Amino acid sequence: MEIEKISTYLANFAKQRNWDQFHTPKNLSMALSVEVAELVEIFQWLTEEQSVQIIHDEKEMALIKEEIADILIYLIRLADKLEIDLEQAVVEKISLNEKKYPKELSKDNAIKYNKR
Repeated sequence: MEIEKISTYLANFAKQRNWDQFHTPKNLSMALSVEVAELVEIFQWLTEEQSVQIIHDEKEMALIKEEIADILIYLIRLADKLEIDLEQAVVEKISLNEKKYPKELSKDNAIKYNKR
């Protein structure tokens, strides 16, 4: 995925519609939260097994795909507005997680690092 290319496309899309005035960090983070909630809503009352098997439901998967795309769009837009290099931020976060969750202590263990 070329995040920079998508970011530029989204910035141009917003500029052409004069939406930059609405694309503040506050508004984008709130919109992101709403899109995440819409994704959660799809899974809300499913059992664990149903949530795994949903991949075989074409209609539900189309909705999930749209929500995930919306989430990524708002996330990329928010990062752009805050001048965050997403690729660099992800690499840095993975490095932090490797230190927080050493494989020797974390393998087969779902307990958060600060709860052990």
